[in-house]
Amino acid sequence: MTGSLSPTARTTLTRHRERGSEDRADLFAVLAESLVCHVGIVRDGQPVVLPAVFAVDPGGPDDGGTLYLHGSVAAPWLAQAPTTPVCATFTLVDAAVVARASFSHSLNYRSAVVMGVARRVEDDAERDHALALIVDQVIPGRSATLRANTRKELAATVVLAVPLAEASVKARTGPPSDEPEDVASGTWAGLVPLRLAAGEIEPAADLPVAAEVPDDVRRRVAQWSAR
Repeated sequence: MTGSLSPTARTTLTRHRERGSEDRADLFAVLAESLVCHVGIVRDGQPVVLPAVFAVDPGGPDDGGTLYLHGSVAAPWLAQAPTTPVCATFTLVDAAVVARASFSHSLNYRSAVVMGVARRVEDDAERDHALALIVDQVIPGRSATLRANTRKELAATVVLAVPLAEASVKARTGPPSDEPEDVASGTWAGLVPLRLAAGEIEPAADLPVAAEVPDDVRRRVAQWSAR
């Protein structure tokens, strides 16, 4: 889905508005590159923030597209989420910004915040689609190579859908923003680029000795290495 975000009172930036974007494509770009989101919810009167794997369907059935979350049926926050607003955050760190003054130290980053009321996915076809997308979020194309989920596995899993209608995107790029007097001091400043990188692939110990690493895994490693 393309177009512009429509900021609400909850998603309108209050600081460094120049770092924000209302381009929906920028939202999907951050979500596509992320591997983990952090989901905030109020449970029993207390704020709880938990990491979660996820998937995105830009053309999903919810307003603005669909964010899918999943977890165990035994997880209290998943049971409560369909009855209360949730907030999902995504952060990609691109560089450490090393400045000449403590106040100016920062990070170059891309981030997104999604707010909405989750619904529990009950339709079997949508749930299967969501679980496949969650696998493919980590290794694109992987789900097509796997067996179908068993009834027992599905019974143990909850899938939630959150609309992508209410969201914000923010990023910092560029060098340190130092005051002229700090620049004149001669103190070193600059950027330390950071990226997610794949290490050496470690095949499972119970694989046949001659087993080849599948193409989907090789492609993903190549993508991470290219970054």
